[in-house]
Amino acid sequence: MRFVVPLLAVLVAAPAFADTTVTYQSQGYTLNVTDKQSGVAQSTVDAMVNTFFTIYPQESRDFNPNASKTVNIVLDPAYDGVAATANATETYGASYMISHPTDTDTVTHESMHIVQDYGSQNIPGWMVEGIADYARYRYGVNNAAAGWSLGNYQSGQNYTDSYRVTARFLVWVEEHYPGAVQRFDAALRGRSYSANTWNQVTGASVDTQWTRYTQSPGI
Repeated sequence: MRFVVPLLAVLVAAPAFADTTVTYQSQGYTLNVTDKQSGVAQSTVDAMVNTFFTIYPQESRDFNPNASKTVNIVLDPAYDGVAATANATETYGASYMISHPTDTDTVTHESMHIVQDYGSQNIPGWMVEGIADYARYRYGVNNAAAGWSLGNYQSGQNYTDSYRVTARFLVWVEEHYPGAVQRFDAALRGRSYSANTWNQVTGASVDTQWTRYTQSPGI
């Protein structure tokens, strides 16, 4: 399904062969897209922009209404990873987006990191990335076309494996304890998360819940 969001776009003039920045505004949010001569197709950029304006207001509403109203996307040929986010700026590897033009729900994952806004405290990285992939599963608009899914539980996995493994576990937890993921997220952002948070939210430790999950992992 294709989502089209009405946008107001403003192109910032630049000399030929220079970086270009286009500013989009919709629903009270501003998105600045800077293309560093990336070679990413305009159709892919358009899909990323539409994805952002479809999912970011939902993520913000459900998890953090105080999340930044201004977000930056940078398409960078010098970045050799998939994507990284810091200070409300999402940087995407041009090579990856060129070779994976349908994987535009990377925006859903990276935008959730802006919503999370956990700061630099020492927190479990598996929760950070697990919640971001949980958000991709919950809000993503193009996962099927990109061939992205949470997959099935496999013996030997652990909740600390992060990303999709943790996200699938969190989907299971949410089905059994509605609102749990939002409460985990709030505790992380509020600097109150600890191992005991699982007992407070679900009535059992994370290890106990993981054991229950592995015994009946259907979602």
